Amino acid sequence: MKRLLLPALAMSFLALAGCTNTSTYSGDVYRGNQAETAQTVTYGTIQSVRPVQIQGGEGQGILGSLGGAVIGGLLGNQVGGGSGKTIATAAGAIGGTIAGSKVEQATDRVDGYELEIRQDSGQNVVVVQKADRNWQVGQRVRLIASGSSVSVAPY
Repeated sequence: MKRLLLPALAMSFLALAGCTNTSTYSGDVYRGNQAETAQTVTYGTIQSVRPVQIQGGEGQGILGSLGGAVIGGLLGNQVGGGSGKTIATAAGAIGGTIAGSKVEQATDRVDGYELEIRQDSGQNVVVVQKADRNWQVGQRVRLIASGSSVSVAPY
């Protein structure tokens, strides 16, 4: 039974680590609180396009840390006996926490673009969003703003 439990837990952890919601970094996806609200629109021209990585989840890695701790603790518990087993379990949980957090951070990244845009007013702004379309220097765009959130859409 123990031989089946560990691989099942490991697979569950890896599956959950891949369940990140990176679609919200797109200019084509609106959050629920943006629907039916007035948003301002300005126009501009792309001055530069730079590929970047967007790290989702703000680096918290709670799910990965928790899953890693459980798996690491279970693996550590398989080692030794008595107080050595307790130390191995604790060390496995700590190591699993660190490894699980790193795995989640690595899987919670999405390709993006840093778009520098000269607005028609003459002001330059930079917007970072998901790389879900091909932007070109010189392309006319709309900047759609709601509070501190801004997305770029084709004109």
